[in-house]
Amino acid sequence: MGKITFVAHDNTEHVAEFEAGVSLMQIAVDNAIPGIDGDCGGECACGTCHVIVAADWFKKTGTPSDDEEQMLSMTPERAKTSRLGCQVHTTEAMDGMTVHLPEFQM
Repeated sequence: MGKITFVAHDNTEHVAEFEAGVSLMQIAVDNAIPGIDGDCGGECACGTCHVIVAADWFKKTGTPSDDEEQMLSMTPERAKTSRLGCQVHTTEAMDGMTVHLPEFQM
């Protein structure tokens, strides 16, 4: 088990436990983290699970696919370390990771 901290736009922190292999979106939904909707159920088709990964953790999230890049290109609050939570599957190396949530989801 590991822990990930989701930081809301108002800087409220929500710590959630996870098991490796589960997506950031699913962890957020399972823990009722406000600001993550996951409307498409993790199909990389809606952009409602946008997270901004802390820079020192970004490389651990892997490389975004072309589909993810296309969805992120429509996100007004996109940052250099933006990812869709549904596309980031956790590993044990992500224990302690922090992700920030944008003010608005698509």
